[in-house]
Amino acid sequence: MREYLLVLLVAAVFTYAATTLVRWLAFAIGAVTPVRARDVHSVPIPRLGGVGMFLGFAAAVAVGSQLPYLSGLFAGQELYGVLLGAGIITVLGAIDDVRDLDWLTKLAGQVLAGGVMAFFGVQLLSIPVFGVTVLPEPVLVTLTILIVVVSTNAVNFVDGLDGLAAGVVFISAGAFFAWSYLVSHDFDPPNVFTTATFITAALMGCCLGFLPHNFHPARLFMGDAGALLLGLLLAAATISMTGSVDPSSSVAATSATTAFLLPLFLPVAIMALPILDMLLAVVRRTRRGDLPWKPDAHHLHHQLLKIGHSHRRAVGLMYLWSALLAVGAVSFAFFPPLLTAIVLVALLVVAAVLTWQPGRRGTVP
Repeated sequence: MREYLLVLLVAAVFTYAATTLVRWLAFAIGAVTPVRARDVHSVPIPRLGGVGMFLGFAAAVAVGSQLPYLSGLFAGQELYGVLLGAGIITVLGAIDDVRDLDWLTKLAGQVLAGGVMAFFGVQLLSIPVFGVTVLPEPVLVTLTILIVVVSTNAVNFVDGLDGLAAGVVFISAGAFFAWSYLVSHDFDPPNVFTTATFITAALMGCCLGFLPHNFHPARLFMGDAGALLLGLLLAAATISMTGSVDPSSSVAATSATTAFLLPLFLPVAIMALPILDMLLAVVRRTRRGDLPWKPDAHHLHHQLLKIGHSHRRAVGLMYLWSALLAVGAVSFAFFPPLLTAIVLVALLVVAAVLTWQPGRRGTVP
């Protein structure tokens, strides 16, 4: 655990320091978000924060490769593949932050990043359906790239309020870290040093280092460079962990039902809020005849503002929902399912009441 804590701290410190420099760079090259109809900020804000987060992740990889226990993860090529894929997606997002790219170019870049990770071994080896199901390699590579595309776009869709995307991803990564760390005790032989756990530890550090720059009122946006990067790293953790867990292990499941459902359900549940927001946006835009990727001001966070919540309260509520869904899903792996379900439903009711209670404008900045 101490090595993971060091990785987290390195990622946080380097991200925080690098983001300070990136903010100056964003102004210098004109990577500034103008005030648009769908935005909630009232003055132009620099973006490109994802570059700082990538440098923080790269620093974590460099340090991790030199640590006694984590260095074993670098015997293979997986983490280098993740770093290369992260670099590709960050460059893609940074170009989009400076010069708006069309949707097809961005999709091609996401596919390329996912394909590069798969080439370096970060790909599904099996899927946890009916125990463990091994599919033909082209199918597994396609599913791997699909996970990358869905995850990157889900985070990009939810990035609409100051501190929202970084906070939601931090919560999701924390839940995934807890699950992958504890469940790996059941590996044969037990081994808590896994690629997924390393990625989520570094990812939490990147989010922590960036958030001081991004809390409302934000001094810097992560931009597409950051949203796509965070989505890719979450996808990489999901891909490397899914299929590695024995569904019948005592930690992975506490009953026959959860043994079947949990390995398939948990990665989706951890990212439930961004994925839900993305699906609702696609359905909403398609129904009114717009293209699915055409931006609008009707995301979940926009609806919270319309109800009457302040900016910070809306972000806090999104954090709450994200934590309940992510931590609640992980809890099924370690506690009796019935008790977990009862407690989770009660907490969700409380969250619903807080969400629909009209906010008082002006009470919180």
